[in-house]
Amino acid sequence: MPLNPKESLNKAYRRQKVNRSEIENFRSNLSLLLKDLNEEESEEHLKNNVMTFLSDTWYKNDHFINTKGRTDFVIHQEKSPKSKVGVLTEVKRPGNKTEMISKEQLNAKALQELLLYYLREHKSNKDADIKYLVVTNIYEWFIFDAALFHKYFYKNKKLQKTFQEWDSKQLEGTDTTFFYSKIASTYIAEVEDQLEYTWFDLRDYEKELKKGEDSAKLISLFKVLSPAHLLKKPFANDSNSLNKQFYHELLHIIGLEEVKDKGKKLIQRKAKGKRIEGSFLENAIITMDERDRLNGLDRPSHFGDTHEERLYAVALELCITWINRILFLKLKDKRI
Repeated sequence: MPLNPKESLNKAYRRQKVNRSEIENFRSNLSLLLKDLNEEESEEHLKNNVMTFLSDTWYKNDHFINTKGRTDFVIHQEKSPKSKVGVLTEVKRPGNKTEMISKEQLNAKALQELLLYYLREHKSNKDADIKYLVVTNIYEWFIFDAALFHKYFYKNKKLQKTFQEWDSKQLEGTDTTFFYSKIASTYIAEVEDQLEYTWFDLRDYEKELKKGEDSAKLISLFKVLSPAHLLKKPFANDSNSLNKQFYHELLHIIGLEEVKDKGKKLIQRKAKGKRIEGSFLENAIITMDERDRLNGLDRPSHFGDTHEERLYAVALELCITWINRILFLKLKDKRI
């Protein structure tokens, strides 16, 4: 089920204006990519062309792009090569029609390879935070939301078991050819008709590149390859996002704090010694405890095993309800 770039964008991001200089840089880099493309070159050469295009247009200042393992190349969430991977990419030569996927045939080697990269990334990094998966032959681009891979492949227990057996060499076939033909192709076939993706062909934009004005079509293409889309990064003036100062003030008012645990951000009740009696959360806990409000719960165990856990869970739920009402008014006023 293909979507064009505009259809795949966040509605708020569709309306977001793009800086003129950014579009001109994009126009120049895309023209250079198409001009210098030699279809006879190796995939190794061609993937370097794509990485240069993406890096020079969007990513070089804030995100590391390079190969990783057997994956053609990845885009990291941050500048460090040790940061989490956000995008997995498989590159094919334009003339490699046998292995390249098409709108008529998704279940080809390129997608089978991408599924293997996805499963391996999850295995090596249990906190994998992949946002999108891409297959391209430089001209055609197929962009899959990782949420669909998670739903159809990662949560498929049978596939996970088979992958683990193959990866630990317990099956009759142990090479990647066996995985592609006997495992990946089977599970992709089961969900092929349900896989939604963004599709575009860069050759369709050559006329737009020659125009003097910034067409809506070209701007949508710029946005779909940007960090705001491919890495799902917040973008300026997004009416659905909070600026950092307001966000941390909000946590403080509620009585919560953000902490890092094994590289993962968690929001939790302020640690003992740092709690503020006047915060929403602590006020609610004290009031409920003094008035014995937990006796009115229909299913106390639903909120925790101990009295303290239940007080915290109920108080937090109340605070979220109150804050949601405040945020609704704040967002409506567009002052965040």
